[in-house]
Amino acid sequence: MFFASDNGGPAAPEILDAVLRANAGNAMPYGNDPIMDSVRRKIRDIFESPDAAVYLVATGTAANSLALASMVQPWQTVFCHRHAHIEEDECGAPEFFSGGAKLTLLDGENAKISPQSLKDALAFNAGNDVHHVQRGALSITTVNERAGVYSLQEIKALCDIAASNNIPVHMDGARFSNALVALGCSPAEMTWKAGVETLSFGGTKNGLMGVEAVVLFDPKRAWEFELRRKRAGHLFSKHRFLSAQMDAYLSDNLWLNLAAKANNAAARLAEGILKIKGAKLTHPVDANIVFASWPRKGHVAAHDAGAQYYIWPDGQSLDGPPDDMISARLVCNWATTDAEIDQFISTIS
Repeated sequence: MFFASDNGGPAAPEILDAVLRANAGNAMPYGNDPIMDSVRRKIRDIFESPDAAVYLVATGTAANSLALASMVQPWQTVFCHRHAHIEEDECGAPEFFSGGAKLTLLDGENAKISPQSLKDALAFNAGNDVHHVQRGALSITTVNERAGVYSLQEIKALCDIAASNNIPVHMDGARFSNALVALGCSPAEMTWKAGVETLSFGGTKNGLMGVEAVVLFDPKRAWEFELRRKRAGHLFSKHRFLSAQMDAYLSDNLWLNLAAKANNAAARLAEGILKIKGAKLTHPVDANIVFASWPRKGHVAAHDAGAQYYIWPDGQSLDGPPDDMISARLVCNWATTDAEIDQFISTIS
């Protein structure tokens, strides 16, 4: 019963097979392998963006931080939600890679930036006063840290505000596939057609061994990104093993099928939890993450049975009255089974 993180899920068999095939013989290093040519073609086709520049790195932190560093100057700021992953879970990496660019934290329900919060922050940074940090970029996370998925209308509204203030938009898509499946739209509609300039396109949380793509829909930043990636130590010499994973991921709709499995598992899990007396969802279940609360006695039983998930927020104790409500975060991945979910629900009921 593993619901701690989709990072902990296994790599899909198709991915492992692709890596083994890529190991045959020799190949040019540093992204000059022929499999990477296929990755570029597939991403450009999938996103309907023939001029997009495409790069691979091994971690989401590297993807987000290098992308943002290519979009801002050290004296500028990145506008993001106060619960964005780049704020809460990347140990200052965006600030480090950008040479000190600030994060300006915005508000909005369910960790989604409200348009008014963005407008207020931009108004504060409206002038060219040397004492103020300057406007840099906007970063949107979907699926976000509270399981929220921005609708197309919400993405477009934020991008329009950014465009009217001449700042580019970055999308943290570590769970991009899960968000896309939830919305049922095209990748282009969710990104550059709405106004997103740069995308961190995740794979590690959705069945890859460890690969994220950075997609620059405006290739003007491509050379700077290449230099920053090399300088930061994130240009792999045996790059074909990154390429092989992403190429297989994008073949035969594997990336969408894996995400759909994870999303469907979360829906089943949420449905089961809500059958428990007193249980409730603390955030909407938009994709593959469930935030819910149920009586403490159910949590104790789950932990005694070896279930792995996070009490959320921290600081809630398993010691105390058995009927008190305790909240938690549970994440499903592509390999989460119905049997695993049913066992968990039976345990906490």
